[in-house]
Amino acid sequence: MTQRAASGAAPTAPRLGPRPLPLHLTAAALAWTSSLAALPLLRQDSPLWKAGSAQPSHAETAANLRQNLAASDPEAFAEALGREARTRALALLDGILAYRRHPYRRDLTPAPCVWAEGSTRLLDYGAIGADGADGGIPVLVVPSLVNRAYILDLDAETSLLRWLAARGLRPYLVDWDRPGAAERGFTLTDYIAGRLEGALEAVRDRHQAPPLVIGYCMGGNLALALALRRHDDIAGLALMATPWDFHAEADRSAALAVAAAAALSPSMDALGEMTIDAIQSLFASLDPLLVARKFIGFSRLDPNSRKARLFVALEDWLNDGVPLTAPVARECLIGWYGENTPARGHWRIAGRPVDPAALKMPSLCLIPAQDRIVPPASAAALGAAIPGAQDLQPPIGHIGMVVSGGAKDRIWSPLAEWLLARGAGHTGPRKRAGAKTVKKT
Repeated sequence: MTQRAASGAAPTAPRLGPRPLPLHLTAAALAWTSSLAALPLLRQDSPLWKAGSAQPSHAETAANLRQNLAASDPEAFAEALGREARTRALALLDGILAYRRHPYRRDLTPAPCVWAEGSTRLLDYGAIGADGADGGIPVLVVPSLVNRAYILDLDAETSLLRWLAARGLRPYLVDWDRPGAAERGFTLTDYIAGRLEGALEAVRDRHQAPPLVIGYCMGGNLALALALRRHDDIAGLALMATPWDFHAEADRSAALAVAAAAALSPSMDALGEMTIDAIQSLFASLDPLLVARKFIGFSRLDPNSRKARLFVALEDWLNDGVPLTAPVARECLIGWYGENTPARGHWRIAGRPVDPAALKMPSLCLIPAQDRIVPPASAAALGAAIPGAQDLQPPIGHIGMVVSGGAKDRIWSPLAEWLLARGAGHTGPRKRAGAKTVKKT
């Protein structure tokens, strides 16, 4: 429990999640009520039963179902099915209420801001608990534009950035925050050639040495483009679950993204952004019943357990999203997902192609083999395209690579070892005497 929760202080704001709540409740209700509605069709005298219709891939499952149903009492089975649907519905509601009422609130010593421009800030995680010296191997960490950056600093026990800082590295986190008035019309070029290059210069100037760069998820795409533009100012590039070939697996993600862009175009024109709930709805489409399963499981946890607190911390982050500017949303949905511009060599920043084959620096690709957000084949395509890139494919998930119990052994430690080896030639702080913190407005 955090100090704020333990002291009895009221939460700063009520929890709104899981977002968008109507979508998740509707998906669960449809799944469970459709099971009840389909039951009469499985009677032995129904046309469906007699026809034995099923997709070839489901034929064995259908045959087993028919065999089990034939041996059961129809009335007892119908009663058990209805009871199970009610049990799951109540457990889902219990889980949501338990989450909303949980006393946990994120309460960490914030990392100081050492540079800012518009809504973008650069946070120095090496300065927490230190004497303010600029020692350590500098590492610029680039998260996605879609979610809040603090997934890399989730809580006191689950913080990749604080863990790296304790091992001789100096992580600087780019915190994009939500787009403000200055960023309303931003494209990916504005973020990369403008804000990200500014953050890179701030780190380089503080240490008088080229930093290493880490990119996570979409942040890896941004970091790759930065590395190609500023090759001499970067000592090495580590990419974590970074998508590249958006058509690598024959799924419905690409078509769904293009359809979403078309459907949301009027609202993006009016608002200048793709809203948080629209983004969350797209993620939910990857597994419509994931939220129901998660909150049913949460309803059974001891609320005082570490597992329950971590669940709440992660859900708070998931529900604390940020919108995308309309130009960026279109670049990603139509360009990346629809036209597969990165893998086809058509993605450009400031008019120049983002070509991983042209990257000439030490590179590491961390590809979680159990990733359901970025298909492993999509991320592996980028590793294959970068000359001499090392790759590691541990059995872990997309978010699990930064917050799960196995993350330290499978991701954090190999990443730290690679960074320390690449930065072995760094001699420590070389900040100019009298130099001040870089700050832009």
